[in-house]
Amino acid sequence: MEDKVLMAHGSGGKLTHELINRCFVGKLSNPWLARMDDSAILESEGRMAFTTDSYVVTPLFFPGGDIGKLAVCGTVNDLAVSGAKPRFLSLAFIIEEGLEISDLEKVVDSISKTAQAAGVEVVTGDTKVVQRGKADRLFVNTAGIGYIPAGINVSGSNVKAGDVIILSGTIGDHGMTIMAQREGLRFSGDLASDCAPLNGLITEMLQACPDIRCMRDPTRGGVATTLNEIAAQSKVGMRIEDGSIPVRPPVSAMCELLGLDPLYIANEGKILAFVPEAAAGGVLEIMRRHQYGKDAAIIGRVTGEHPGRVTLKTRLGTSRILAMLSGDILPRIC
Repeated sequence: MEDKVLMAHGSGGKLTHELINRCFVGKLSNPWLARMDDSAILESEGRMAFTTDSYVVTPLFFPGGDIGKLAVCGTVNDLAVSGAKPRFLSLAFIIEEGLEISDLEKVVDSISKTAQAAGVEVVTGDTKVVQRGKADRLFVNTAGIGYIPAGINVSGSNVKAGDVIILSGTIGDHGMTIMAQREGLRFSGDLASDCAPLNGLITEMLQACPDIRCMRDPTRGGVATTLNEIAAQSKVGMRIEDGSIPVRPPVSAMCELLGLDPLYIANEGKILAFVPEAAAGGVLEIMRRHQYGKDAAIIGRVTGEHPGRVTLKTRLGTSRILAMLSGDILPRIC
């Protein structure tokens, strides 16, 4: 078999079947995928959550992850922050002619490992090949299905004045890792993406407090943009404490050098949770016991003042408006 992807691998013929069998079928094997039909037949378990996303990160491989891990984690997390238990994924690959098949196999191995860790199954998919120069090596499109337990109602429109805002850990790790890899930047201390499947952590949070109002993973646009989105949805104000926001020293140093604000840098393994005040202490304790929430912190509160506005109290005691991101700090990060 060839060691690079050819246009003929997208023809639907013999080479296509060889590529699928070599790179996908064995690595992602499960009863749904093994049927090899045009769609997966799934059993319904009540209320469902359904999401879709596309992944176009450059470089494909980076400290802490790769495009395959990113695709599974991003889709799993989008389901989980909606209160759903992620169950099934689809994966579609758009492959540029010339991609090394060994790199494709590494990506699929990562997908398999991450899906197993998250407890989800890849049950259907698709492969397309485009001409050299018409893509950036590899794009991945996903869809995900999860089931929402009875009594869970998580939404960006549920947030109320008095709620406590909890962040699950340090911010900016993913975006700064991608930038460092692209630009060849070196800093004291290791930079690695925070890419991780968060459904296990979220399950424990919801068990401790089924009344969590809203959860969101602050990816593109970072924490600041996500807070603004939710403030607009729920028509509330928010007040954030700058000194309470956890940032790793290498990320802080890199942002300071480049004139960037970590509040606007992308994350791929963090949760913002809006929790009734009475339950906040218990939820925070649960989060800190989990590997993906050990650095969790209360970063602010929801107010009834200035609906739709997020303000930041600085370390100097002054306040400034924390606006939504305008422009694109770093393209092609997820």
